This record gives sequence, structure tokens and C-alpha cells, in this order.
Amino acid sequence: MEVTSTSGEIDGAGAVHALDGLPATDYAVRVIPLRYRTKPHMSAWTDFDDRTITLQVPEPFLPFGEVVAYAARRRPGNGMRFIWLTEGITITTPDEVLRFLYLHEWMHWFLRERLGRRSQAETTCDRFALRNYRKLVVTEDDARDAMKRGPRRS
Repeated sequence: MEVTSTSGEIDGAGAVHALDGLPATDYAVRVIPLRYRTKPHMSAWTDFDDRTITLQVPEPFLPFGEVVAYAARRRPGNGMRFIWLTEGITITTPDEVLRFLYLHEWMHWFLRERLGRRSQAETTCDRFALRNYRKLVVTEDDARDAMKRGPRRS
């Protein structure tokens, strides 16, 4: 997997180290700075035409919190209204930003390139990243588990 970085917070070798143990793609991974106005946050995207995954690291990096929506359920009796299930996380290092964002974008890639499905499954991608970004090794089995909304497999 080709990884490059123009971030002042983490260089290419540091990014490769941060992503160690995560499933690979045949897409190039770019790490670029995220300059924010009021507070750090997470931002990334996958370009299927250019075959790239771009991960943004907040600069300057400060620990920050993020609320992650990992599922939605229909609200009883209200037609198409949903209740979002969320979990708050605290991101304390640039490595955690990269691991979370990469797993989220990897899941988009996996859904489209490996399974031939639509890749716009944001809650599935967030659920996968949320469950796995702190694990040392992540596999395709973990991705398949994240496609189910039930309890995690042990």
C-alpha cells in the first residue's frame, strides 16, 4: 500500500506505522493537513475514480472528542423518523485519527470493490471504524461483523 503525507503532524513513515495491522487496499493513501477554524474534527474521503483514500490530520493537533453515529432505528409510530445510536470517543493522538479514518474509508472501499455493493453506508463504515480503530490487527472478518447491527462477536 502506497502511503504519502504532506501533514506537519505525521510523516509518511509515521503514517505507515500508524496503519500497521489494518487491512490493505490497492488504493494510494494520502495524508494531508486539516486546518480548522474552531476545533479539530475528522475528515476523509475515498475517490473511486482516482483510486485514492485521503485522510486529514488536524493541524495543530489537539486531543478532541467526536460523536460517532453507528446505527439508526425507526422510531415506533412515527413513520420514517429515526433514532440515531451514537457513541462519543476521545481522539488523543494523530495515529488514532489515521486509524479511525482509514478504517472508515477502507469499509467504503470494501463494500464497493470487494462486495460490489453501494459504498454510501455511513453508519456501517462508522460502526466498523468505531469497533476496530484501537485494535492492533483488523481483518475482513471484523468488516463482515460490522455489517450486522447486533452485538459484537467475541
